Amino acid sequence: MAAIGIDYGTSNSEAVYFDGQQHHFIKLDPLQDQSNKIRSSVFIYYEDDLPLPPTEVIENKVLHIQRAITDQIEKAKQSYYEAQDPREQRIYSDKIDDLRAELHNKPALQRRAIQILLKDLTVQDLSLQQLVETGKFAFGEEGFKRYLKTPEKGRLIYSPKNFLGASLVAGQQQAFVGMIAKQLEYFRISAQNQLNLPVDTAVIGRPVKFHGTRGDAGNNQAIDIMTRAAQMAGFSQVQFLEEPIAAAYKIERSLDKDTNVLVVDIGGGTTDICCIKLSPQKVSNLDRQQDVLSVTGTRLGGMECDKNLIVKSIAPTMGQGLQMQNGLPVPPTYFTDMCAVDNIPKLNQFFSEEYGLEIAQTMSIVKEPKLLQRLLVVQEEKLSARLVNSSRLAKELLSSKNAIILPLHYIEAEYEVSINNDDLNRSMQSWLRRVKRLVSECLEKSSQPPELLFITGGMSLSPIVKKELQEVMLSDLPVIEGDAFNSVCEGLAIRAFNLDNR
Repeated sequence: MAAIGIDYGTSNSEAVYFDGQQHHFIKLDPLQDQSNKIRSSVFIYYEDDLPLPPTEVIENKVLHIQRAITDQIEKAKQSYYEAQDPREQRIYSDKIDDLRAELHNKPALQRRAIQILLKDLTVQDLSLQQLVETGKFAFGEEGFKRYLKTPEKGRLIYSPKNFLGASLVAGQQQAFVGMIAKQLEYFRISAQNQLNLPVDTAVIGRPVKFHGTRGDAGNNQAIDIMTRAAQMAGFSQVQFLEEPIAAAYKIERSLDKDTNVLVVDIGGGTTDICCIKLSPQKVSNLDRQQDVLSVTGTRLGGMECDKNLIVKSIAPTMGQGLQMQNGLPVPPTYFTDMCAVDNIPKLNQFFSEEYGLEIAQTMSIVKEPKLLQRLLVVQEEKLSARLVNSSRLAKELLSSKNAIILPLHYIEAEYEVSINNDDLNRSMQSWLRRVKRLVSECLEKSSQPPELLFITGGMSLSPIVKKELQEVMLSDLPVIEGDAFNSVCEGLAIRAFNLDNR
């Protein structure tokens, strides 16, 4: 039996096996050059017809049809009583008999109800639970490419992890359990096939605080969903480890003396920070909580930067800031709602016909309706996830370039937006202030000061982040060079090895 570490991330996920000497990265996405990384997004789709509506929906439609037939019977009766000609009376009498037969033919009524319901049914009309129970799943680049090619065939869940701590009704909770179970099962089977070993144990990374506004209740809900999903995926034993502590375990193996290390993990959905005592003599110890000096975290990750960049640099070319006839600006909520890929209720509202009608009506009372037309295209064609992905790519390109031209031709032919590093810097300032407050909080809570700094997570590669943290805020701390993308999962794999060999 083998135990693996799983970094189930907001943007990307990873699985690693540690054999006591070296790490083995599980290849998860054959369409990616870095195949050990896979997008965390899931595309749930239908190749052919949509599934039948739920039984209760069909029965409600049957009742609606029966009421209509009953009304027809009553009208036919009235016409029968008013008819003077016996032949006319027979016509109405026969009609009443036919309608009564139709009224009591339940199988025919059900077939008719299903036809009516399916006529205008779209994927967006299905509940998330029904989608998970009846749809097909595509992961990684395959799933994203399917979404880009045929968005009307399914629904893209851009970041399942971001919903785990949110307010979810029972059906939605079960939907996320089933959805994540499919992903974790794919990771487990991939590991088994590549290691030629049965895999039954996983140590899964978790943020200090899951994305959400429900505090401890949200965190408990998230762990419960992940636990049930892991069990459904075939893991008989599962543990969770806070991500910055996992990264510290990886660092520890490179130290030659006891050292206090400040670990700053800035991922796609959360920022998590810990100050921890590390020791080369403790690399095999399983219980390390007594070595954690302080830990802080919140839902403050790179995805927020992606959305901020849209609002600051792209939304003005889509009508943000235009004045309506009453002198007020176009509602700014149009553009924040457009970016709400991590909020299913808000995104569903943005994609609704009513919302599209409101945007169209606003177009009629502004001077430059062509700009708002771009927003309407995103709304009607449900392009929010694609736009956020474009913003993410722009952010990554600006890590090595001073300026870029971002093509948005899927919204409008020849539509392009110029973005430079100053634009990105401005869009990140409020986010950076919150990150730095979180670092300060962790330092204040620690009983001992750190001696080294390690920054990990995808956002640690940003020159803007490096400058603010390494050169401005924490310039007195020597920096440990490490792998920004793999350190958390490597630490989780070390923990999994120690758990499996205790």
